[in-house]
Amino acid sequence: MKSVGFTPVPERITRLVEIAYNLWWTWHPEAQELFQRIDARLWEDVYHNPVLFLREVRQSSLDQAANDPEFIRAYHNTLTSFDEYQVFGQTWFKQTYPDKLNKPIAYFSAEFGLHESLPIYSGGLGVLSGDHTKEASDLGLPFIGVGFLYPQGYFKQVITPNGDQEAIYVKVRFAEVPARPAYTADGKEVVVSVSLPARGDLPDRQVQAKVYQIQVGNVPLYLMDTDIHPNAPEDRELSARLYGGDEEMRLAQEKVLGVGGVRALRAMGIEPAVFHMNEGHSAFLVLERARELVAQGMTFAQAAEIVRKTSVFTTHTPVPAGHDAFPFHMMDRYFPHWHESLKLSREDFLNLARQDHGWGPTFSMTVLALKMSGRHNGVSKLHGEVSRKMWSWLWPNKSVEDVPITYVTNGIHTETWLAPELKALYDQYLDKDWVLRIDDQAMWNGVNQIPDEVLWEVMNQLRARLVNFVRLRTRQRLTRLRMHPNDIQATVDLLNPKALTIGFARRFATYKRATLLFHDTERLKRIVYGGGTRPVQFVFAGKAHPRDEPGKNFIREVYHRSHEAGLAGHLIFIEDYDMNVAREMVAGVDVWQNTPRRPLEASGTSGQKAGLNGSPNFSILDGWWAEGFNGKNGWAIGSDAEYESEEARNHADATSLYEILENEIVPAFYDRDAKGVPHKWIKLVKESIRTVAPQFSMTRMIKEYTNNLYVPSME
Repeated sequence: MKSVGFTPVPERITRLVEIAYNLWWTWHPEAQELFQRIDARLWEDVYHNPVLFLREVRQSSLDQAANDPEFIRAYHNTLTSFDEYQVFGQTWFKQTYPDKLNKPIAYFSAEFGLHESLPIYSGGLGVLSGDHTKEASDLGLPFIGVGFLYPQGYFKQVITPNGDQEAIYVKVRFAEVPARPAYTADGKEVVVSVSLPARGDLPDRQVQAKVYQIQVGNVPLYLMDTDIHPNAPEDRELSARLYGGDEEMRLAQEKVLGVGGVRALRAMGIEPAVFHMNEGHSAFLVLERARELVAQGMTFAQAAEIVRKTSVFTTHTPVPAGHDAFPFHMMDRYFPHWHESLKLSREDFLNLARQDHGWGPTFSMTVLALKMSGRHNGVSKLHGEVSRKMWSWLWPNKSVEDVPITYVTNGIHTETWLAPELKALYDQYLDKDWVLRIDDQAMWNGVNQIPDEVLWEVMNQLRARLVNFVRLRTRQRLTRLRMHPNDIQATVDLLNPKALTIGFARRFATYKRATLLFHDTERLKRIVYGGGTRPVQFVFAGKAHPRDEPGKNFIREVYHRSHEAGLAGHLIFIEDYDMNVAREMVAGVDVWQNTPRRPLEASGTSGQKAGLNGSPNFSILDGWWAEGFNGKNGWAIGSDAEYESEEARNHADATSLYEILENEIVPAFYDRDAKGVPHKWIKLVKESIRTVAPQFSMTRMIKEYTNNLYVPSME
């Protein structure tokens, strides 16, 4: 496999190109190390992007690698693993459902978080979609992803000297990422068209979307791009940015995703047995599927029944305002004559997704998805309860408990998020084939066999690595801002590699309460100082949506606090949170903190990544932690009590946070034996790994989706 524009790859190592174009490398460190060995500096400069690496690398570096016996040995070992993986041997799905291998599952999502070098994700929803895709490949599901390939992706976050977040959009050149055009059976590039109404200077028109394929292990992702000729400039911007633009842009994007996505699959001759809508963004796909069936001679009722039986819908949003809904007059413009195509009256068409508000009715994407799918789920036990209550009005004859919205608690793709140093330890002390049995609870009891001093040594290494990472990123930022050399030099003393380190990283939405920590600043200063012998430090990261001013204010406050006397040196904000920063943080912090306003955290998965890496959770009992906390594997902040006001709740939760830090976390971390090993702490670490790793794995999650949602829909 050769690619235009690459430095010529010597024959002996020519399959590096093949590895670069399959995102299998993203969860196999040995594959990443091949590129790192060739040129470590360049690997960092291209931000771990092997396709761009092969375009930029010097010929002499490739020639040297091709003549290095050590490199060749590592290259062949990696290829052996790669080929064995692709053979699609006795996977879990093949063993469990051998008669379902030819029944594809089409998974629609507005974003896929696969790796930092492909910035087509904004946060938790996208990372979950990426992990879902990787695990579907690992378990051998007949799985296909459908979404957008955003040419400008999500924004890069720059923090000004005043603490303001600036959003910078950088155009992604598709020749520099592992995406290739998708082709029809007769060898033509796949381009689909979707009609959009007049807007501004644009008349009614057909928007074209070119389809690209990204290979994720054994799973193909088909991602659409409207930034092509002959689209008008405004339409080329349609898929430019993730969650950009106004309501018109949003509706146009979602029509292209749902309707265009179905048409793309049809153009490639793919007939899914199940359609999975991950959140409501893609719900228009049910209208396109129903339209096809009515065109074949069915009534709408018959078509809707087939669509329902073969559709799965996952809702992620416990806040009513977070669900997309469009005014009826916009639906009239964007879907003219669709009611006629579906053999419905205009009123019946709009009622498919009607949601009444004080200001008038809207066409709700979540209502459409719930009414036109046969199986629906929230993403944690608590979120299932919240969702049943929120949408119970759609089932007026049922009690809230009987509303047919179940739950599948989110999980994480273990191999993507596990620190390589810990993987080596697990390889040694768990069963040899542990990565094939990640959801086996009993197997994880083997963590207790790891000697305390061995595990503690690895924890110290990972914390020191995080501190070095933070120093480097801060130094790069200050250099970019042309700060005084003395300020830049001071970054070498930033953070203490031996201090108790607590991480907080997530989207800076106000309900996540990033600033709860500062409720009583003087008390916090006493805690971080620790009498000079028990210091505590906090590492923050996260982006606010570009239009979320309150969220941006939270970032500004954290930034200013990090320069305040008594907190400076104990508190740092890392700019441009992405999957790379997340990997460093979940592996390197000692404790993972999460302070959402219960019950507004649908699930959250960052704490699961930390728990897998031996960082116990210190969190509100919301989302997944309400299921995960067992009293011995971390700490619960506050309680699930009701409060008369937001101020009262914040005060109670902050007081609980300080008390647990002072009385439990700090003493356990600093209570050491003669050799400097904190045995009580390591007991917590082991319990965190032992309980979180299997129960909150993507392995467990995908098996639940398959057994409870996908296979019943196939049947």
